[in-house]
Amino acid sequence: MKNSFKNLSFSELRAKRDEISRKYHDFRFQMVIGHVDNPLQKRILRRQLARLNMMVTAQEISRQKEAAAAAKEQK
Repeated sequence: MKNSFKNLSFSELRAKRDEISRKYHDFRFQMVIGHVDNPLQKRILRRQLARLNMMVTAQEISRQKEAAAAAKEQK
């Protein structure tokens, strides 16, 4: 599951991040209620969410650098 996000586009990464975030929050509420079969799933979801956040942030930074370089070349 670690490398399954590498081939996604920027918009797909953001959509996947939103989906995993919703799953994580729902899972947290289920843990409070006590209806959880696999409590280790919380760790898996949290790590996936962190990995997606890192990838989205990295792509945003690279886009900003590209835009700055393009603006610098136009001057």
